[in-house]
Amino acid sequence: MDFLTALPVLPGNHAIASMLMTVVALFMFTREQWPLEITSIGLLALIAVGFALFPYQDFEPTHLFAGFGHEALIAVCALMVLGQGLVHTGALEPVGRMLGQLWGKMPRLSFLVVLVVGAILSAFVNNTPIVVLLLPILISVCMRSGSSPSRVLMPMGFATLVGGMATTIGTSTNLLVVSVAQDLGLEKFGMFDFALPAVIAASVAGVYLWLIAPRLLPERKMDLADGSPRLFEARLLLPEESPTCGQTLADAIALTGGKLQVVRIRRGDTFITPLPDVVLRPDDQLRVRNTPQKIKEFEEALQAVLYSGDQRVDEEHPLSAENQMLAEIAVVQGSSLDRQNLGYAQFLDRYQLTVLALHRAGRDILRADEEIREVVLQAGDILLVQGSKEQVANIKQSTEFLVLDSSIELPSTDKAKTALLILASVVTLAATGILPIAISALAGVCVMLLTRCISPGRAIRAISPSVYFVVVVSLALGMALQETGATAYITDVFLALTAGSGPVVVLSALMALLAIMTNVISNNAAAVIGTPIGVGIAVSLNLPAEPFVLAVLFGANMSYATPMAYKTNLLVMSAGNYTFSDFMKVGVPLTILMWVTLTWVLSVMYF
Repeated sequence: MDFLTALPVLPGNHAIASMLMTVVALFMFTREQWPLEITSIGLLALIAVGFALFPYQDFEPTHLFAGFGHEALIAVCALMVLGQGLVHTGALEPVGRMLGQLWGKMPRLSFLVVLVVGAILSAFVNNTPIVVLLLPILISVCMRSGSSPSRVLMPMGFATLVGGMATTIGTSTNLLVVSVAQDLGLEKFGMFDFALPAVIAASVAGVYLWLIAPRLLPERKMDLADGSPRLFEARLLLPEESPTCGQTLADAIALTGGKLQVVRIRRGDTFITPLPDVVLRPDDQLRVRNTPQKIKEFEEALQAVLYSGDQRVDEEHPLSAENQMLAEIAVVQGSSLDRQNLGYAQFLDRYQLTVLALHRAGRDILRADEEIREVVLQAGDILLVQGSKEQVANIKQSTEFLVLDSSIELPSTDKAKTALLILASVVTLAATGILPIAISALAGVCVMLLTRCISPGRAIRAISPSVYFVVVVSLALGMALQETGATAYITDVFLALTAGSGPVVVLSALMALLAIMTNVISNNAAAVIGTPIGVGIAVSLNLPAEPFVLAVLFGANMSYATPMAYKTNLLVMSAGNYTFSDFMKVGVPLTILMWVTLTWVLSVMYF
């Protein structure tokens, strides 16, 4: 009863409605079947309509749309484009080549170097291009040495997340926390103002990721390709006794249960487009492409004669797939397949590669009523493709995809140095305070476009729709909570729950709460909602706000315990063939380690 009486009185209806809408938003963000961008737009519309129909004091509902032009969102989007520019130009190729060469001489030391390099680069660039750079390097050296990539890929991904905490531009979460704190009246954080606690915690995490994490992970082979049959090309020669002679191609397809797909029809020395109404004749040759079992079924159904090249197929001369190879390729952010399907993107026509299987986070994503070309793909999806060695080599140079094989061939262009110079200028201008990061990053994007380091289409695709709209709706929710007094109420409830505790315990509890939230919902949403609460706690306790804001920032960055906590986790999960429990096994101890270390560091620095 004493606890209940200590709780603050419920706020007004608008505050309660804002809190309920926040709970709904956080729940919907966890639903994989609902695209984040669609969910965010719907929530934003619902909030705006609610305030328009039920006005609150002098609050103008259209102010909820201010997030579209928010400084933090502009900076986040610009930095995404700059990161994509580095990937497209191959600006980081020298780093990859150096790491690949070093690994062959000193594997254990090289792994530590990979972790350190990944962390340092992620402090200045969105970690997605860093992971895209390091994934093929680690996979190739592991396949060459006969070791398991699953022992190193997850630690590498976590190292980039840890390193991203060191600067204001390291992650979109950092930018949002810093910007929201400034909107609340706090002095603006400089780029390296919280680098010291981040570096101390990163050093502790680095030792764990280097020496302990690989021992916690299973030795799992990358055997996705083994479970899918190859496709073979063959010719079905129609003899006079075939029931399809004199019938249309549509009739022939019907005899196979609709499964026959004809690539081309050869009649004498001419080739005929395989239209459904084409009438088949004796000695027509149907060029087909499918698994050996299916092709044999077609042969029997059409009573045709099966050939491979100029050789009739029989027991002594089976089907063969000459110059054909299987490869696993990952869809990366900014790819033409990100949020697109294979049919619309004309993947087969553009790359001359056939997709045999699709996997997302280690599982098959193809439903029974879907065809492969109809599935809408997203960053992190793995495609098992088949094609000639030349075509696989070409796609490896496209920067649109990440080929997971044993060769280290990173793309590079003559624009690489230009892209690096542009990024260095952006960081320098922001770090010295000459220009705000939003302005310097936007200017950097303009220079990249003018120098053709990146095309306008690729720049647009580099901006993740899910991140964009989640940030917008999170800012709107934060504004609604703040204006209606809901934030003050949540702060009072938190203080009531931690009543009698010292400032270090309160700060630690706040960081733990954000660490839990970020592994279940969007880290950006957790950051925007948590920052006003952190400031409110500091004001209520008459303590400096900076350590509580940093507790929110660090807690919201601890996206280690679940694969859905951060987009690069999903990419690493697919490439390393990890399970959900693998992330829990390595990510939970890392979260606890970071939480304890940062609590201690912040308490020493501020209390």
